[in-house]
Amino acid sequence: MIIISYDISNDKLRTQFSKFLSKFGHRIQYSVFEIENSKKLLDNIMCDIQNSFSKRFSEMDSVYIFNLSSSCEIVRYGYAQHEEEDVFFI
Repeated sequence: MIIISYDISNDKLRTQFSKFLSKFGHRIQYSVFEIENSKKLLDNIMCDIQNSFSKRFSEMDSVYIFNLSSSCEIVRYGYAQHEEEDVFFI
């Protein structure tokens, strides 16, 4: 799993970055995305960020990419507890 967190000051760039990430995973917090991991996918995302976004980031902007291994323990509380299980509503 990959966790990408960002803090981008420009509204338009932040919206574009959010839409870019939503193609690969789902939002778990306002500026945090969870993406199912593969080496090729991570390489593509990092290449796109480097080529399409990094030149437009200001000195105040930041993006963190956390590449979690399968042995990482994830503890969830509150609404996030439901992220680990499939919930069906009928």
